[in-house]
Amino acid sequence: MSLRLPQSKSYLKILDISYLINDTNLSVMPDIIEWVIKTTHLFKDTVLAFHPCIIKALPKSDIAIV
Repeated sequence: MSLRLPQSKSYLKILDISYLINDTNLSVMPDIIEWVIKTTHLFKDTVLAFHPCIIKALPKSDIAIV
């Protein structure tokens, strides 16, 4: 018999992220968001179930929601 720690899945919503990378016309990529989450001490043991979804807050906005 093997013991397992309980696992839970939570929903994380990150608000007010800049949609464009500074001084470029490139939008922020899921890889960048994943890297930031993995390197932030607050989320050090967090495992993402899927790649982050990045959407604009409003069609003409430069702010994104992850």
